[in-house]
Amino acid sequence: MKLDSAPVTLAGVNPTISQPEIQESTQSHLATAIIEPVEDSPKKQEPALAVFATTFVTIFLAEIGDKTQLSTLLMSAESHSPWVVFLGSGAALITTSLLGVLLGSWVSKRFSPKTLDKSAGIMLLFISLTLFWDIFHG
Repeated sequence: MKLDSAPVTLAGVNPTISQPEIQESTQSHLATAIIEPVEDSPKKQEPALAVFATTFVTIFLAEIGDKTQLSTLLMSAESHSPWVVFLGSGAALITTSLLGVLLGSWVSKRFSPKTLDKSAGIMLLFISLTLFWDIFHG
């Protein structure tokens, strides 16, 4: 632990952030300070409505105009049964989202967030390099 990384609470100061506490030792005539770290409070989770709204907006914007939407549009036009296509594509999107949530939950229990970030970065870099290779040599 770095010595300069731990803030100290002084007497008369209201500790609003998780900081070490200073206590006086009664074992000697001199007042000596004993620094004991205060346990960090667990990270507060965002409200469910905020998580839902963020997820909805992110996925909605990512899906506009993608190949799934275009495929659904074409299938609806060809089949002349838009509600059947809607139900089929909706069921498919729900199923793929469920798989993503379940896989994400499983992976998050087995790997640290830092490892997941690095892995995602490496996979995206690999996909980008593969696409560039295909463009220039395809």
